[in-house]
Amino acid sequence: MKFIFIVQGEGRGHMTQAIAFSHMLQNQGHELTGVILGKSKRRAIPEFFTREISAPIHLVESPNFACDKDEKQILIGKTIRQNIVKAAIFWRSLKQIHEVVEAEQPDIILNFYDLLGGIYNGIFRPKALYWVIGHQYLIYHPNFKFAPSKGLNKFFFKFNTRMTAIGASEKLALSFYELESTDNITVVPPLLREDVKKLTPTKGDFFLTYMVNAGYGHEVICFAKANPNLKIRAYWDKKDAAETEQPLSNLSFHRVHDKNFLRDMAACKGLVSTAGFESICEAMYLGKPVMVIPVKGQYEQACNALDTIHAGAGIASDNFDFAKLEHVIQSREISENTFQDWVSTWPKTFSQILPETKMTEPDFILTQSFS
Repeated sequence: MKFIFIVQGEGRGHMTQAIAFSHMLQNQGHELTGVILGKSKRRAIPEFFTREISAPIHLVESPNFACDKDEKQILIGKTIRQNIVKAAIFWRSLKQIHEVVEAEQPDIILNFYDLLGGIYNGIFRPKALYWVIGHQYLIYHPNFKFAPSKGLNKFFFKFNTRMTAIGASEKLALSFYELESTDNITVVPPLLREDVKKLTPTKGDFFLTYMVNAGYGHEVICFAKANPNLKIRAYWDKKDAAETEQPLSNLSFHRVHDKNFLRDMAACKGLVSTAGFESICEAMYLGKPVMVIPVKGQYEQACNALDTIHAGAGIASDNFDFAKLEHVIQSREISENTFQDWVSTWPKTFSQILPETKMTEPDFILTQSFS
């Protein structure tokens, strides 16, 4: 079967998931004919994505979060205003997507949580089946635990998730742990690249950290300066940053690089990260304890933090206080890693989904997608 991916370019998680899925398609004899990647001026496209994805990449302007002046907190009101102003730009992006779909004639369009993907499917109604995939779709499971919400954060998270899935014939909900699928979603394991599975974890003398917003860098520097006995290697996708910067003897910053990041993941003693799904999964696979710091104003990450604790992966914090994870590591008991068994079921899960979906016609009625 022929696939086209639509991938959100916010953070590294959706891109690494797309890489893992593309390799699985190849292994099972299917074809990825194109990747539509949402971009914005805030972020650079990581080199590893263009290197590892095995299909032509089409860049389109896509909605993105707006941050405060410190590049830390997500501002929902500002996000909405900025994206409304760009409506004409996004309309051109939708037409670009349609040109790619018309040229490639895929059997399935798979959307990695990009808002334009759902809007495209609802307006243009392509002949291809439309699938969506992401941890976010687990909100449709009765066992999902929502974080406490202030204002309209929870509403906008649910609204955005529904918009990405307009007319989807298959919602693939990535989960840290096994859950029964429902009539509305198919619960699937995390998508991890083969590079992760080939690693042999060791216990090093440093913490690994990843921050989706560059503004957290100042917080990490302040902690490292106050705690010179703790070594930290930090990764970010800050635009125009040098490949490597070393502001302190015990702290270095690195541009996101897939192989270097995974090498350090295998060798670190623990991961401290903003609460993105993918990095947590990589740490869990390698048996590394984690501490997550949800990005302020990003309700999705507050939910991820709760799920991280529920999965037994680690702890949550409201700041980059590495000493908290150091305490957990000192008192931690090593348990059997069943997470690897869950991840290994992906090929079988995919082969079970595909025949059923080929026989299913998607529902493209916009009003029904909000029921």
